[in-house]
Amino acid sequence: MKPSQPYQPFLLRTLHGLTGLFLICAVLTAFWTYNTYDGRWGKIPLPDYREIEGIHGTFGLWTLLIFPAFVVYAFHRGQRRLVQPDSFPQLSKVGKPIWWYTLNRFTNTFTLIALTFALFSGKMMSEKWLPRGELNHAWYYAHLISWVIVVVAIALHLLMNAKVGGVPLLLSMLNWRFREQDSPKLWSTHLSSWWSNLRQSSGTAWFQAVQAMPVLELAILVSITAAWIIPLFK
Repeated sequence: MKPSQPYQPFLLRTLHGLTGLFLICAVLTAFWTYNTYDGRWGKIPLPDYREIEGIHGTFGLWTLLIFPAFVVYAFHRGQRRLVQPDSFPQLSKVGKPIWWYTLNRFTNTFTLIALTFALFSGKMMSEKWLPRGELNHAWYYAHLISWVIVVVAIALHLLMNAKVGGVPLLLSMLNWRFREQDSPKLWSTHLSSWWSNLRQSSGTAWFQAVQAMPVLELAILVSITAAWIIPLFK
């Protein structure tokens, strides 16, 4: 590892890497799906592959499954990378290093919100709409808009992280070395300890834990839960 390259926790790299991989695959197959079934706002010469919608849905599902764990990590161990209570006043220090770091935090937070919108709107759709040529559903339009927002969010996320940390920061997320205390062998121990403490907590402790959660984290997790529950009643 290069001396100038910052060390990123291995769990962060794992969750970030899986989420990013599935998301990029979902974004690419989403455009291919639009290109195959719609194309009203422009097309490119891709193969007319009717099964691409199912492939897109699979990548979207994998993203939805890993995303909650990434959200919990981001709002706890990774909180310093997100918007802080003093972030808005810091925006007045235009051009200074803290201004760029603050913009980076806003971008990271915006990316989480954008992905939540994309996952929720995708779950509200029916896989039967596009094959039937039903292109005017509100949730389909919402999902198309979310695709644009996610693409912008990914671009800003990469640009801002490159600005504040340069190439070493970007490469640090791709480095698979880890320190001994960061070993995956310890994850099961940490998880067992967390679960044991959670089971021993009283109902009041649970309520206090929920109250202590950041509002945005709670909103994202509730949205993800709703994305699973609402389709059951359609």
